[in-house]
Amino acid sequence: MAIAKRKKRFYNVDIPIIGKTTQLQAYEPKDLDNSHIKYDLTRMLKGKSILLTIKISVKDDHAKALSKEIKLLPYYLKRLARKGTSYVEDSFSTKCKDAQIRIKPFLITRKKVSRNVRKALRNLARKELEEYVKSKPSEELFDDILKNKLQKPLSLKLKKIYPLSVCEIRVLKVENFFEEIEKPEKVKKAKETKKE
Repeated sequence: MAIAKRKKRFYNVDIPIIGKTTQLQAYEPKDLDNSHIKYDLTRMLKGKSILLTIKISVKDDHAKALSKEIKLLPYYLKRLARKGTSYVEDSFSTKCKDAQIRIKPFLITRKKVSRNVRKALRNLARKELEEYVKSKPSEELFDDILKNKLQKPLSLKLKKIYPLSVCEIRVLKVENFFEEIEKPEKVKKAKETKKE
């Protein structure tokens, strides 16, 4: 008896953060669940080279993409840096409304500055970012960075210490969604109650 061959088909995946739909190949929609895609947003953002990593979530045969990470590409950052300037980098993990995230700000001053000024800029940037993200969901943060709603006010606050030529978020990455952390604990509790 012949076995029917399974055929791969194209399924639509909604990407709400950029308002687009893409198509991915799979045998069934559930095969796409938890897979990752990298999406280059350079053309959309008029030359600002950002790579968006999205995670696909499937519910009732409907695939939707959740933002996992945005990253400014290294060649774009090299182009921003000029001779006779100083740059400030940082990397820290903090909590937003629905996830644990890692933020890496990238600042370039207009002229060369001392270590103390760089330290003051780094500390104020970290303080302002932690304050900004704690009340917002991760998807809104990704949207704010793509629309420059986060960088512009931050630049104006840091200007009080020293004027900047560039104020960017180099990386924003979701380390863990809180609901994903809670799931294994709920499963453990359920197993323990069954044993009793």
